[in-house]
Amino acid sequence: MGNNAVNVNTYYQATQDLTVRGSDWLWAVFAVMLASAIGVTIWSQMLPKGQRVFHQLGVIILVTASIAYFSMASALGRADIPTEFAGANGFPAGTSRSIWYVRYIDWTITTPALLLEILLGTGLPLSDILTVIFFDLVMIITGLVGALIPSSYKWGFWTFGTVAMFYVLWILLGPARKSAKDLGGGFQRSLTISASILTVLWVLYPIAWGLADGSSYISTDSEMIFYGILDLLAKPVFLFVHLFLLSKEDLARLQLQSGKYSDGANAINYNDREKVQAYDNPPHVGPRAADPNHPAVKKGMFGRKGKYDATANPVTEHSADQMAAPRRSEAATVVSQ
Repeated sequence: MGNNAVNVNTYYQATQDLTVRGSDWLWAVFAVMLASAIGVTIWSQMLPKGQRVFHQLGVIILVTASIAYFSMASALGRADIPTEFAGANGFPAGTSRSIWYVRYIDWTITTPALLLEILLGTGLPLSDILTVIFFDLVMIITGLVGALIPSSYKWGFWTFGTVAMFYVLWILLGPARKSAKDLGGGFQRSLTISASILTVLWVLYPIAWGLADGSSYISTDSEMIFYGILDLLAKPVFLFVHLFLLSKEDLARLQLQSGKYSDGANAINYNDREKVQAYDNPPHVGPRAADPNHPAVKKGMFGRKGKYDATANPVTEHSADQMAAPRRSEAATVVSQ
């Protein structure tokens, strides 16, 4: 049975639209995205709980991209917009062309997740990360708005999006890199490689937009090939490289483990508490977390217990006489002496 998606979903068909060959390419990209999503999911399950945040972000990215490419391969998720220019395909200006809004929905989810994938490994302040994500969303949304506008005003939105993109890339190559350096040379190396790959790829996206959604200079099939190659490199290929680089680092330095009730936060079991009490005799508030040889200090990625983490301290019991006696401050005790 051949690929019949283009012939079935014809009720949205524009003059400049997807062909069967373009749909075949999109199905191939969908298959790679889905296989990569399954692979990263399996990889994440092989890691202890509390160490999966970067892999889980990768799963979010790849599953979202898989759904988007399933939609485009099925010739769905598009709108017909009159073109501003004649282009190089023999169609006059004003001819309808399919604008694939599902691609922008994909990017609205996956590009912030890609930025979190990088920035959570840098120690960059949360306020800076939120600002970067805001400008990333500006980049995507202005691209969608511009693509849906048939007049030359679309290039104003393209300009807004491009400027926002360069701000994001500046943060990746500037402040984020400096912040990663403070964590250690390994984190800086990982950030430099990952950010450089993403920068080179992301700079090509506005070019693809200008050739496709902007000027209709290339055909819809060529557009799909251009964007498909970029997405394959910027998502599955990038993620596997990035996750491999992070696997060599001590991720406990990032302090991303939750302090709430979880397997990671309660790794000190009953036997461990007995060791802590034996070590701290008389007991004091919390384990000596600064001592790396202390039995309460957990090892491994996301495994070290932080200096200020909450601990289960023994409850102090008071006798009846102590409870009945009036309380006196330490200052009063010193004066009486």
